[in-house]
Amino acid sequence: MMKIFLSLFVVFSIRLGLGADYEAIEAFQKALIDEEITGSNVAMVFQDGKTLYHHAQNSGKPGDKNIGPDTIFPLFSMSKPVTTVAIMTLFDQGRIDLNDPVVKHLPELRNPQCSGPAGNYDCVNEMKIVHLLSHRSGYSYYIGSHQLPSTKKHDNLEDFVDAVATLPLEFEPGTAYQYGLNQALLGCVIESITGMSFYEYLKESLFDPLEMDRTKFYVTDEERAELFQPVFVNSGHLKGFTSNLSWFTFNEDNHAYFGDVGLVSTLADYSKFCQMLVNGGRYKGQRVLSEKSIDLMTRKYSEGYPNEERGEPELAGFYRGMSLFVLEDPAADGTGSSKGIYGWGGAANTHFWIDPEKNLFGLFMTRARDFSWDVPKRFRKAVY
Repeated sequence: MMKIFLSLFVVFSIRLGLGADYEAIEAFQKALIDEEITGSNVAMVFQDGKTLYHHAQNSGKPGDKNIGPDTIFPLFSMSKPVTTVAIMTLFDQGRIDLNDPVVKHLPELRNPQCSGPAGNYDCVNEMKIVHLLSHRSGYSYYIGSHQLPSTKKHDNLEDFVDAVATLPLEFEPGTAYQYGLNQALLGCVIESITGMSFYEYLKESLFDPLEMDRTKFYVTDEERAELFQPVFVNSGHLKGFTSNLSWFTFNEDNHAYFGDVGLVSTLADYSKFCQMLVNGGRYKGQRVLSEKSIDLMTRKYSEGYPNEERGEPELAGFYRGMSLFVLEDPAADGTGSSKGIYGWGGAANTHFWIDPEKNLFGLFMTRARDFSWDVPKRFRKAVY
């Protein structure tokens, strides 16, 4: 038993050449627990092909679980970069043009309505694939009675597209930025082009080549009981840990594979996705994604806040790529991060960034209900 414990400790407490810098990262992880922002959490820093830091800080609180090598986290919006990369593999294969009209692949979305001061009207602009990739389609998130996307409402993507077709766009496609369900529709586009389920195509194009065998859209009953990280909640009168709090069932028999919010993964699995990106599209010497596609993904499509009305105020200094933040003004960010870092986060406070200049990535995972861009900002400050 002691040998097993020690082996797990080695796996989850790699702090090579532990010094003041690494202690700052561990202090950041402990502070999140002490400040009741998260429960147990795990962080990784990887540079030049080596893991510099990998440590799980466990809370030890009643209702929480210790994080181990196989702990599963819902990715929520960290699913979006995976879907974007999947679309770009089709671009690399010449099977899709980023300027394709969306209706070429999803005819259900023809003749959309746009919202205007006098009410809804027939949209003038044609919605293109690049608009979905960059959150410039006009689609938002529809909370409340619509609650899209949700596996509690849909069990396949065909019905989901039909439901989306009834909703108006917030503006003419291509004219503004609005964070929304776009990558969910891109999963539907992939199904239309390939004739495969979106999950099957992810496995073929990304998960199998990257050896991401724990990344999927569901958890088994055994995984749910043993490996699915509980949610930490700290909201008004409600404080503690719960097994759920989501509009997603993560049931294996549900085939509504939502590319914007639906995936679950482990830190080890998602780190392989990050390794591919930091290596310019290669993993273990094999080309998975072209450098041209990475360049397109990280190009500026929308200004950051305040120049972009619907931009995220917490991301000062960043512009928007294809569902990615990209750092344009390091001074405005104030963390010492390199210009050109890019990444994103998920609603349960999973976060990652890629640093092409320093050949580095950072990855953080926990499961806490109240999302905060301050979490990755504090992480980056500790690292840099």
